[in-house]
Amino acid sequence: MAGPSKKKKKPVKAAKSAKKSVKKTAKPVKKAVKAAKPAKAAKAAKTAKPAAKKKGGIAVGSPAPDFTMPATQIGSVSRASLKGKPFVLYFYPKDDTSGCTAEACEFRNNISAFNKIGATVIGVSKDGMESHEKFSRKYSLNFPLASDESGEVCEAFGVWVEKSMYGRSYMGIERTTFVIDAKGVIRNVWRKVSVSGHIEEVRKAVEGL
Repeated sequence: MAGPSKKKKKPVKAAKSAKKSVKKTAKPVKKAVKAAKPAKAAKAAKTAKPAAKKKGGIAVGSPAPDFTMPATQIGSVSRASLKGKPFVLYFYPKDDTSGCTAEACEFRNNISAFNKIGATVIGVSKDGMESHEKFSRKYSLNFPLASDESGEVCEAFGVWVEKSMYGRSYMGIERTTFVIDAKGVIRNVWRKVSVSGHIEEVRKAVEGL
């Protein structure tokens, strides 16, 4: 006899097609995040420039700063003692170095021309008097060297500046020459002096006072 008929089980539909395969998928964000605008090149690129430093307020036409210093040959020198005649005040970095020796010897070789026009030449550095005396004797210098060990005169004339060599920064005297007239007024200034031909330029400037 044939057994009772078995009902066939219908396969369960896959969770209603995984709830219709999550029909609603996340819509892509339409508004893309706006890329940050670069700072306006014109303004951002401009870096602040350091303010131009006024070197001791010294300029042609201004009164020379007051000074008094010990000096070779004459004992001491001051602006007051030089009043009434023109003078040359030249600042140099150091005694008995190549550039400073060349400059001193050029003034020595031409001192008669300055004497003839009644102008005094004074060399100034931060070296002490002992160093100055030795330097003067060694090269038979025929004009005074003044000692500004404190650096006050160098500061007043704006020649004590930041310098650099081989990537290293340091403070030192900038080779500078001032021509000052009989009234104590600065008439000519040469900075970062190159020795070659310089003394002739100075002489002509003094003659033109």
